[in-house]
Amino acid sequence: MRKSILTVFAFLSLVCAPAISYAQDVKIGVLYPLTGPVAQVGKDAVAAVKTALDIINNSHNIPGMPLAKDAGLKGLGGGKISIVVGDHGGKPDVGVGETEKMLNSDKVHAMFGAYYSSVTGAASQVSERAGIPWVNGESTSPKLTTRGFKYFFRVTPHDGEFTQLMFEFMNDFNKKNSNKLNTVGIIHEDTLWGSDSGGTQDKMAKEQGYKVIEKISYKAKTTTLSSEVQRLKAKNPDVLLPSSYTADAYLFLNTAKELDYNPKLLVAQNAGYTDPKFIDTMGSKAEGVITRSPFNTDLAKTIPMIGTVNDLFKTHSGGRDLSDVPARAFTGFMALANAINNAGSTDPEKIRQALVNLDMSSESLIVPYRGIKFGADGQNEKTRGILMQVQNGKYCTVYPFELAACKLKYPMPTWSER
Repeated sequence: MRKSILTVFAFLSLVCAPAISYAQDVKIGVLYPLTGPVAQVGKDAVAAVKTALDIINNSHNIPGMPLAKDAGLKGLGGGKISIVVGDHGGKPDVGVGETEKMLNSDKVHAMFGAYYSSVTGAASQVSERAGIPWVNGESTSPKLTTRGFKYFFRVTPHDGEFTQLMFEFMNDFNKKNSNKLNTVGIIHEDTLWGSDSGGTQDKMAKEQGYKVIEKISYKAKTTTLSSEVQRLKAKNPDVLLPSSYTADAYLFLNTAKELDYNPKLLVAQNAGYTDPKFIDTMGSKAEGVITRSPFNTDLAKTIPMIGTVNDLFKTHSGGRDLSDVPARAFTGFMALANAINNAGSTDPEKIRQALVNLDMSSESLIVPYRGIKFGADGQNEKTRGILMQVQNGKYCTVYPFELAACKLKYPMPTWSER
């Protein structure tokens, strides 16, 4: 009898016990350049991450957007995501130190960032050795996904894919126009990103039947580009392909105007040419510049959720609109959050496996990727980009033609016409 009473008491104790919350919060390290020449890019990227956090941790009505409806991650019992933000200032050694701190002291469950390919490459080695997943939304050196890493995943197209887009554009241009593009000039800075970009463009130009009549490598953050611009002016290629971060992009255009070098067509490898301050800083000097990108706000005509996300982004960015890098940062962070939700765990190995298995549709994204699904090398296999041209002080999508909001202006206006 006594045994039966104890058994019943134990059963009632379990039934009547207060509910236990199994919500698991997750902490993510976020690494960007918040000081130095591209600080605004980093600040906008962090604002994009905070926009994603707002959507994930609170309930929002954004049709088609995963994780928006519920407050918190359903897979973690409503757990919330917090971030630890680090500033690498564009320096790989600082990025390594910040990563070590986040892993060892802050005990983050995953890493995210870091814009500069050189910093991403160095810092992600730390997380790889520690067995902590690293998701990257915007670094484009092709070499980052050729290292055989298990814990590194890149959502953005890399420079090889963006360069392919450029040559598809040039080929389509030649099909539609009597003025053919035959010769190419390449100028790039000498960091990992610039060297990879220039090398990829040189190789692809030759494969596509274009003649590279000038290829110039210069010291990153140089104080003069006069001799380089003189060389390009002398050769006058049909298409100029520059790969430069912000300060160098400004210097190049200022020098080109000073020396009256008028490129017929300038198709930039992003970076400085999509810096949030590029158009405001360069004014009419930016007119006619074409740059690759995976995003422009005029895509809202075909991707309706862009408008809603942009409005929310402006509350975190001090009123700034979404642009290339923050749009990719937002997309990359949402991919990581979806993987963590699918994993139903904060265990890094389970998060890694969820990233391996991740398969997001194009309808769930604010960029025109065909989706997000990682290959064995960690590269998203469903990327797609656009080309946009500065027209009347704004970026306007001009390619692919089916997504174009504006007609291409060719040739670029001369300095006397601006």
